[in-house]
Amino acid sequence: MAKAAKKSGLISHGIAAQNKKGRFNYTIIDTVEAGIVLKGPEVKSLRFGRATITEAYAGERNGEIWLFNSYIPEYQGGVLSRFDSRAPRKLLLHAKQVDRLLGEVARDGISLVPLDIHFNARGLAKITLGIGQGRKKEDKRHAIAERDWQRDKARLMRNKGREY
Repeated sequence: MAKAAKKSGLISHGIAAQNKKGRFNYTIIDTVEAGIVLKGPEVKSLRFGRATITEAYAGERNGEIWLFNSYIPEYQGGVLSRFDSRAPRKLLLHAKQVDRLLGEVARDGISLVPLDIHFNARGLAKITLGIGQGRKKEDKRHAIAERDWQRDKARLMRNKGREY
């Protein structure tokens, strides 16, 4: 019998950090996938899945799109190079995409919301940006009611043939 392979806990592909409140607080109109400029220790820390982007936002600086206020903790694997865990990070997009996003953000009430940081099939770190419009309190209540109804409906359909 072969030994069971030990899981390392590292993320080679898949979601490393997610902003669940982003889809709740904003109505996402469109999404864009962008590359992100990271240093080596930042990538290692991301692979452990300890990053947080719930308070992060994307914005314009010098005609480029940057990610602000994202938290990637320092990698504790004996690395000598230190980095600022909340430093702004440049996002890699084509010039046409940058122009389109800046045009969208110039409209009233539109924001760039980071939805998740993930590793693609090639192992590269990518970020999914949502072009979102802020929701009002009534819209949030409606979203909660709709989500609860969908959950109850699924439960009723699942239990349909059972007798109590």
